[in-house]
Amino acid sequence: MPDSIADVLKAFAAGEIVVVTDDEDREGEGDLIAAASLCTSEKMAFIIRHTSGIVCAPITTEDARRLRLDPMVTHNDSNHTTAFTVSIDYKPGMTTGISAEERTACCRALANPNVGAGDFARPGHIFPLIARDGGVLLRSGHTEAAVDLCKMANLPPVGVISELMNDDGTVMKGEQVAKFAAAHKLRHVTIADMIAYRQAREKLIERVSAFTVDTPIGPMQGYAYRSPFDPIHHVAFVYNGIGNGQNVLTRFHKPNIIRDIFFGAGRVQAALERFKKNGSGVLVYLRDGAAGVPVAPLDDVGSAEADRNRQWREVGVGAQILRDLGVTSIRNLTSSLHDYKGLSGFGIEIVASEPFEG
Repeated sequence: MPDSIADVLKAFAAGEIVVVTDDEDREGEGDLIAAASLCTSEKMAFIIRHTSGIVCAPITTEDARRLRLDPMVTHNDSNHTTAFTVSIDYKPGMTTGISAEERTACCRALANPNVGAGDFARPGHIFPLIARDGGVLLRSGHTEAAVDLCKMANLPPVGVISELMNDDGTVMKGEQVAKFAAAHKLRHVTIADMIAYRQAREKLIERVSAFTVDTPIGPMQGYAYRSPFDPIHHVAFVYNGIGNGQNVLTRFHKPNIIRDIFFGAGRVQAALERFKKNGSGVLVYLRDGAAGVPVAPLDDVGSAEADRNRQWREVGVGAQILRDLGVTSIRNLTSSLHDYKGLSGFGIEIVASEPFEG
């Protein structure tokens, strides 16, 4: 059973090694992860002993540029496009570079802003990995998880990671990873939990404009939003304000270009009529692609990452828009009791689901 993010961050900030697992349909594997700035020879020896022995150091794009760590290859065609740079050793005190002590020194040097590009020998025994900007929200890999853990623990954004292996040389997966973490009393977290934690706590949308629009029920205040991970703008329309932000009548609308063109926007009109009868309401207009055309056939994709993307697009964005408007709880106008049930994970309480036909 994975630990809470709070417990994992407390352990990580104290210099402990933690275990991080990714999705079963991605790799389903566990990595030992530590903060480079707090790594010790003893911790490095433990990591080497229980893993493949290939020790990587996730870093930010900014640090990779500062230290002139060029990509290992010009064209990266690895399965998960892991961004390896040229391998390195830390020159001061270096002999072979392979010992736990020397690999620790190299990783700690990467986390030291006073160390420069010339302090590293190339190639070497530590493999820096460049994390995607945006972390696990943009790429659900161990590389991004390591840098995110460092940032959330207020440590220099450089990690130490290596993949757990069984004694017979096979990759440790699933329950094997959980048992290993329990046996060694290591905190254990999933990347999925890290994603949910960040989405629920960080403001990931930006209000870009406000405007007034005349509608059949009178003027409504409109607000346009965007997120750094999505070029599509989403819009919220507020009728007669939101009051204290509690029990706000709300309708989430996902446009369908075929239905809207050939059959009219009946659901929007029906929602507006409910707002008028209620005296107020919020319509959150969630776009999936240009002009409402889906950007990918997500319904046919069953991966955990696709499910998370769908959850974020359909629930997370809407929840963050409501929070920006000052809404804390809603009465959800919905044709299905299961619609948007995940809103509570993003800080919005559904106090009632009101039947909606349109």
